[in-house]
Amino acid sequence: MYLALLVIFLQCSELYTEDRVFTFNTVEIKVQPSVKVQNGAPVSIICHADISKSTDFQMKHNFTIFKDGKLVFMTVSDRGDAQYDIPMARSSDTGDYECTVEAGGKTKSSSSVHVWVTGMTKPILTAEKKEVLEGEVVKLRCELPEEVPPLHFIFRKIKMNSTPKEKPVFEAYRNYSVVEFSVEEGDNILQFDCFAKRNVKLEFDSSEYSNKTLVTVREPFIKPTLKAKPLSNITEGDRIQLECSTVVARMRDIEIILQKNKTILSSVRDEKLLKYSTVATLEDSGEYLCKVEQGRASKSTKLNIVVSELFPKPILAASMNNLDENKELTLSCSVNGFRRANFSILRKNPHGDTLLRNSRNFTMRASVSDTGSYTCKAEVKGIVKESKPVRINVYAPVSKPTLSVVSGLPEVVLGKPLQLICRSAMGTPPITFTFYKGNEVKKIVTNDTYATFLDENIKHNDKRGYRCDARNNHSSSMKTSNVLNVTVIVPIRNASLGSIPNGQVEDGSEVAFLCSVNEGSWPIRFRLYRKANQEDLISEKNESADRVVWHKDGMSRQDTGSYYCVASNRANVDVKSRPITINVILATWQKGVIAAFVLIPMAGAVALALWWFLFKKKKAKGPSMEMSGPPLAPNLTTDKLSRQHNDGDYYSGSGYIEDNENHMKSTDESKGPDLESAEVEYTEVEVSTLDPHRAPVLKGTETVYSEIRKANNDSVENRHSRIQGHPDAT
Repeated sequence: MYLALLVIFLQCSELYTEDRVFTFNTVEIKVQPSVKVQNGAPVSIICHADISKSTDFQMKHNFTIFKDGKLVFMTVSDRGDAQYDIPMARSSDTGDYECTVEAGGKTKSSSSVHVWVTGMTKPILTAEKKEVLEGEVVKLRCELPEEVPPLHFIFRKIKMNSTPKEKPVFEAYRNYSVVEFSVEEGDNILQFDCFAKRNVKLEFDSSEYSNKTLVTVREPFIKPTLKAKPLSNITEGDRIQLECSTVVARMRDIEIILQKNKTILSSVRDEKLLKYSTVATLEDSGEYLCKVEQGRASKSTKLNIVVSELFPKPILAASMNNLDENKELTLSCSVNGFRRANFSILRKNPHGDTLLRNSRNFTMRASVSDTGSYTCKAEVKGIVKESKPVRINVYAPVSKPTLSVVSGLPEVVLGKPLQLICRSAMGTPPITFTFYKGNEVKKIVTNDTYATFLDENIKHNDKRGYRCDARNNHSSSMKTSNVLNVTVIVPIRNASLGSIPNGQVEDGSEVAFLCSVNEGSWPIRFRLYRKANQEDLISEKNESADRVVWHKDGMSRQDTGSYYCVASNRANVDVKSRPITINVILATWQKGVIAAFVLIPMAGAVALALWWFLFKKKKAKGPSMEMSGPPLAPNLTTDKLSRQHNDGDYYSGSGYIEDNENHMKSTDESKGPDLESAEVEYTEVEVSTLDPHRAPVLKGTETVYSEIRKANNDSVENRHSRIQGHPDAT
């Protein structure tokens, strides 16, 4: 029974659930009367939900309306519509609106709609003062209480019969702004207003103009008056007096300034009148300005004054402008059409003019120190005028110039430039110098006391001399220097070293070293060096030749080493030869002594051993030989032993060929200019032992020295010492 009731309950619940099924079709937002409304007009934002239901049942709907993502309205209704009313729309209500509906756990949102409230509220303008003085400022405040920033404010200053002056101000965080306008000269009654703008969708929306504010301006002082006495017919020498005056409301901080061409002539403070007096000159003609200032207020008056010329500027004339020293010079001062004047002639100096004479004319005998500028002055009725300066040049003649090489010595290294200098000890500059090479003009230079010339085309056999001329504006003729001959130094080229004998030298003998160069100017400095464990200077000579010979006596084993020579001249370039090698060997008599004391005893010992061996063998074979046949002849035995010895004694093939090759090579190379060395060759001779069954010969190997020597006549002598295996050999 209970089970049947449970089944019935579940069936009923299922039927109830199926009856409350719904879905959102659309959710949309509408604006009435329009998405674009005028400022102050009513506007309604309506959110409508279109819902489909399985049956007719009541539901609660949660409506939420957003403006620019911010919540502005929320309500709960059992109907499908909700309305957000704005009685008086303002510009702050402009924005993007959308709504969201939530019902039965389901939510759906509408698309956004942009509402634009056109127009803005009228701004309110207030002024801090209603009455101000010229030079003061008017402080204004423009406000839009019902608008929200950011806003652009524009203030206007309105004058009668003139275009309004505007001041724009941007306010990012305030709905009001404050500015100041200065009150300028000529401002009487001023009107001010303002309006505002805001940016909506890249378009500006402007408000209407605010109320107009009236400001009255009072003058702190009147425009100044500028007078001149006399007012007209002013001539140079007349005294002229200027007066500038004004009327002020208060005397504090009042200032009167008189100026001409932006140059202040005079000024007074806290006074109503300024006076200025001077003796009129032609330069006093022009426009004068009187300005009165107090605070920011400023007023000015202009007056033009014309001064007539009393007499023109004087003219200074010279008998000549360029003259030789000790010549007579006359200076004359005059004024066109005017003779009654006080004249003076002066010389211009950097630290002040020097008076020469209070006269119309001045004559002097000129010297070089009188070179300079001269003027004259004329004075009439206290008016002094000065002439234009006149330049006078007094010249002394040039002295005979001297031509020399800048480096000092009259020589130059081939390939290097030659710099010459031409000087003239006396003579008034500018001086013109002319350089000659032979009879050819190479350079013309105008300078004060000297000039230089660089000759970069120096040749080996250049024999042309140099000279220079000097002249200035003196009437005398030009002067010519002496001819300068320059020695061309040829640098050293290709040094070589040779020796006689070359290569091997016997102990105690003499060696001649020859160092020569292919090219180079004399004298030449020759130096001979030996390099063994260190480099040692052997000898040094200065020769006016391209070669030098050194003789060294008593060569010893310590003189073995590598030799080279270095050559240099005034070109200061060291040229080094290729090195040669000198080996000091034993002399012939030294070898003989060694042979006498070493080889002869050894040969005797060998002969004794051979005799003993033959004696023992002959004694053992004596009976058998006598039985077998007649004895051998003595000469036959000797020949056989000699033949066997010659077959076994031979030279090593490689050593022999090498020795001959060196002999030929040494001979060929000795013909060259460098006298190159020939190396000592060692030839090994092997003495083979004879067959013990044929003849007893001592086993051993001896080394024989072969010497190659080169003489002056290029002859070559080979010596080979051989030790043979014959018992009688020494």
